[in-house]
Amino acid sequence: MAEPKKRHTSTRSGNRRSHLAKKTKSLSICPKCKETTFSHRVCPNCGYYKGKDVLKLEEKTKAKEERRKEREKANEDSTNSK
Repeated sequence: MAEPKKRHTSTRSGNRRSHLAKKTKSLSICPKCKETTFSHRVCPNCGYYKGKDVLKLEEKTKAKEERRKEREKANEDSTNSK
């Protein structure tokens, strides 16, 4: 393998690595809930992307709450029957 004849200066190495620095993430504001979100991503707060309800978070939270109530009711019934 080839070896360099002379040592590269720190400036030259730094110039070569100048584009490797971390870049800041660009944030945008969700038009529905006005929360800051990453660009081109679904809003984690409301679940909307480009005006469409992608995640349907409200329906999921309602279904989750109903399942939780059913489990609690089943647990109460099983403890009362003992």
